[in-house]
Amino acid sequence: MQAFAQDGVPLVETTLLQNMERLAQEAHGLQPDDVVQWQAHGELRPRAGGDDEVWLHLQAKTSIPLTCQRCMGAVATPLEMDQWYRFVANEDIAMAEDDQSEEDLLVMEPQFDLLAVLEDELLMALPLVPMHEQCPVAPKLSAGDEGMEGGEVEKPNPFAVLAQLKSQKRVKSKLCKPAGRPSGAGAGEAMHIRL
Repeated sequence: MQAFAQDGVPLVETTLLQNMERLAQEAHGLQPDDVVQWQAHGELRPRAGGDDEVWLHLQAKTSIPLTCQRCMGAVATPLEMDQWYRFVANEDIAMAEDDQSEEDLLVMEPQFDLLAVLEDELLMALPLVPMHEQCPVAPKLSAGDEGMEGGEVEKPNPFAVLAQLKSQKRVKSKLCKPAGRPSGAGAGEAMHIRL
């Protein structure tokens, strides 16, 4: 990466989406000619009291077919990313500096996988719930949604059910009162009914 940054010549590429396996797994009906257009540019920036820092600027643009969560059809989803990275010597430095740095940090490795970083960024750019603005077909209702077709299904009010039970209890208690005893008398005593 150091040599790439010293050279300063941008790398401009087009990669087939099907070659990015993790991203391709998220796709709904990926076409063989679906691509990611991307470019990477490295640069060295002077650092006070030390060696120059290696920076990487990565940009990408694509459109990936995802599953619409409303109609379950394919929805073309544009993805773009534009990110700067600063390279550090090891994982310990990256962990120590991560909270204070605005840019993303990458560890300098002998075999740096630029396509893996690009794929990671595109995966993170995917929407949580992909949807058409206006679905081309009406959403299909599942078995659990059958009652929704004709509008809202009216549910009984739980308080109305309680009131109904309470009124039934009052009627039963009036029928079971022993004769000759006032309605408040004998509270706490067992009620005996002669048959």
